[in-house]
Amino acid sequence: MQKRTHLTICFILLFGLSLTAQESWELLFNGKDLSNFQQIGGSAKYQIEDGALVGISKKDTPNSFMATKKTYGDFILEFDVYVENGLNSGVQFRSLSTKDYMNGRVHGYQCEIETSSRKWAGGIYDEARQGWLYPLTRNPKGQEAFILGQWNHYRIEAIGLTIRTWINDIQCANLVDDTTAEGFIAFQVHAIEDKDLEGKLVRWKNIKIQISNLANSRKNVDPEVPEISYLKNQLTSNEIRIGWRLLWDGKTTNGWRGAKLETFPDKGWEIKDGLLSVLSSGGAEANNGGDIVTTEAFSNFELSVDFLLTEGANSGIKYFVDPALNTGEGSAIGLEFQVLDDERHPDAKEGKNGNRTVGSLYDLIRAENLNNSRGKNFKGIGEWNNARIVSKDGHVEHWLNQVKVVEFDRFSQMFEALVEKSKYEKWENFGRLPEGSILLQDHGDRVSFKSIKIREY
Repeated sequence: MQKRTHLTICFILLFGLSLTAQESWELLFNGKDLSNFQQIGGSAKYQIEDGALVGISKKDTPNSFMATKKTYGDFILEFDVYVENGLNSGVQFRSLSTKDYMNGRVHGYQCEIETSSRKWAGGIYDEARQGWLYPLTRNPKGQEAFILGQWNHYRIEAIGLTIRTWINDIQCANLVDDTTAEGFIAFQVHAIEDKDLEGKLVRWKNIKIQISNLANSRKNVDPEVPEISYLKNQLTSNEIRIGWRLLWDGKTTNGWRGAKLETFPDKGWEIKDGLLSVLSSGGAEANNGGDIVTTEAFSNFELSVDFLLTEGANSGIKYFVDPALNTGEGSAIGLEFQVLDDERHPDAKEGKNGNRTVGSLYDLIRAENLNNSRGKNFKGIGEWNNARIVSKDGHVEHWLNQVKVVEFDRFSQMFEALVEKSKYEKWENFGRLPEGSILLQDHGDRVSFKSIKIREY
């Protein structure tokens, strides 16, 4: 009996020690002083009240950051935050401030804290660098996680290339990115322009971090929260599991040919450093190497393409393309996700009501932010942007950098009416083919593509 009791006690002690090892949290902020932090950027005031870190908004100063002196790579971070209505804030992680980058400006990943109607709290923003990596436009459940007027509990898991966030135990982001592996953690007071917002507060408390035994502490992933990956010409294990495949391998011309050729063009296109680039030839449409198309045809699919525009450039991503429809001069015929420098290329002012601008269904439907009123989330010329096209049973969507900008039914009467008033009216059954190739357009301007991937339904 004594032996059995002794074994039971040993088991309980060992089990308790095991749980302690798995949950090895440490306080990131002790609630008493800021000896482990330094302020970077703006001059908004930080103070300590009742064990909480308090940031006070200040007009006419840039973003302010209370940053850890120590850097962190892989970690799990938890904290509670209360932000007064109208303020924008965030918590930086794996972030940097170096003299050789924008004169020391803080840059890196940020978990969003906001009170606006777009409801992107918990999303991932890349401060002063890539912009929005994971807005919550594709996660409506996550958009409802943050509750105005109360303390909200945040959790950030940054482990390897995977970054995941939760608010009040509801998953918000599921990001894969390899830009930065380590950096400081910082608590932001965002710059303000409105005098009425001056003096408003954001409070953080119960700030703790775990840097060991992370694999055993990870939360389960909500299968309804999409994984968004920015890996160059690579697929994650999850993408492979759910049916994604690379449409371009990043190295060869396999799977592609000229739209009016049996083989890949011998000029006008370049493959270098994992980029597929159409070369500049003076802006003439399909006059150099010509368009390229997939050797396969697709019907129900989700397509993702990263593209980089040079100044004044024009190109496009077409789908439901039948190369035989136009064997003469000009581009092959199909539905087109417009790729364009709206500010500098004259085609942006052609067509009707902006239906030739970036992200638009070319010459048919203007791209506009269908999720909120803040524009269509274009990251700019010389920056990588993502085009996402979803086609299923006639329903088609265009997404620009994870924001939906176009939605239509290609078999509807409305679509038919749009075609009748466009440059495509002469093409019988335009946009209604049961299947077709994917096309990258040669419009005579240098445009680069990478991470071209597709999954079929």
